[in-house]
Amino acid sequence: MARILAIDYGKKRTGIAVTDTLQMIANGLTTVDTKDLEKFIADYLSQEDVCTIVVGKPTQLNGENSENMKRIEPFFNRLKKMYPNKEIVYYDERFTSVLAHQAMLQSGIGKKARQDKALVDKISATIILEDYLQSKNKL
Repeated sequence: MARILAIDYGKKRTGIAVTDTLQMIANGLTTVDTKDLEKFIADYLSQEDVCTIVVGKPTQLNGENSENMKRIEPFFNRLKKMYPNKEIVYYDERFTSVLAHQAMLQSGIGKKARQDKALVDKISATIILEDYLQSKNKL
């Protein structure tokens, strides 16, 4: 089976998570500078079999798109054009940063590590991917 890649797109940094080949376990992969994201994805896809790319969709509490959607939508559309044979989907990313901070607190990670925004982005991408996998298993 092919992997599923999840993206927590940010203005400066983007968190990346990926499943195992059985699509059962979500793992934080890395954080990349957003300006290098498309090259990173191209390199990764040339080395790994990925069937689906899940892009976190930032939504406000009232269900409307957040400010960051202005940056994400053009990126999402480019992905669809660049990889027409891949499934490219949005997935609601509400509260992922909050959940990432809670996960870090519960894991006992020190205060200095919790201030590492790249780590938060990678954990957020992992949470997006875990939620996406759970939603697929409910179908």
